[in-house]
Amino acid sequence: MTPVLRYASETASRSTGRVAELDADSDEGRLVLAMRAGYWLAIMTALGHLGEVAGGEADAAEDRAEERARMVRDIRAHGVTNEVVLRAMERVRRHAFIPFGQSTRHAYGDHPLPIGHGQTISQPFIVAYMTDRLRVTAGMKVLEIGTGSGYQAAVLAALGAKVFTIEIIPELAAHARRALAAEGFGDVQVRCGDGYQGWPEEAPFDGIIVTCAPEAVPPRLLEQLREGGRIVIPVGPIGDTQRLVTLRKEGGRTMTEDELPVRFVPMVPESPAKRR
Repeated sequence: MTPVLRYASETASRSTGRVAELDADSDEGRLVLAMRAGYWLAIMTALGHLGEVAGGEADAAEDRAEERARMVRDIRAHGVTNEVVLRAMERVRRHAFIPFGQSTRHAYGDHPLPIGHGQTISQPFIVAYMTDRLRVTAGMKVLEIGTGSGYQAAVLAALGAKVFTIEIIPELAAHARRALAAEGFGDVQVRCGDGYQGWPEEAPFDGIIVTCAPEAVPPRLLEQLREGGRIVIPVGPIGDTQRLVTLRKEGGRTMTEDELPVRFVPMVPESPAKRR
């Protein structure tokens, strides 16, 4: 069993008072990460409604370096060992990207957090894992679909990438611009728009990372990927377990690597007609 699946299975097992090994090909194994994400999101949302430290942007002045260091140790222990990625994760202040009015108390726990508008900030482990799979190097031109809070874009920028990011919800796009600028990542280009269309005038991209789940890989994103580039994307039906996959464009062909089961918020187009 890979460290990723073992980590997910142990987390799920703690919630039922047992420790179990899960087969990656079993129905239970495929649902583990989905259960884990839903479990934590429900808890964090409830805490927010109960008024548990709803600070968001108001708490951004705090540094919380020890919490970040602990978060990075946990990520490393559970299978992501790319030190360049881990240093970027330790640098970027996750709590500063949580919008005002949302709880920041558990900002460095390894679980998703609500950021309003039915969206979430991904769990740190998944951010690190997807960033590692993208193989980011300084100077790379990267497109992100699903800006959300701006946290993933900040991690990419901390690695030296030239980042272009698209968010369909205007309020989140505006929040991400403010947070990125305040945290020293003002060079990140944020667009409010339809991620299914990509950013054709800036194409081709060396890498594309998608933090919301379409039912199938949008063809226009593949068209905007440079030869030799990678797309890391969750794919699958709404309300069900998805698969995180990595696609590589080589010799005019698209090579697909199946990664692990996940559950992300759905990728939403401006209109159903614009999915292709």
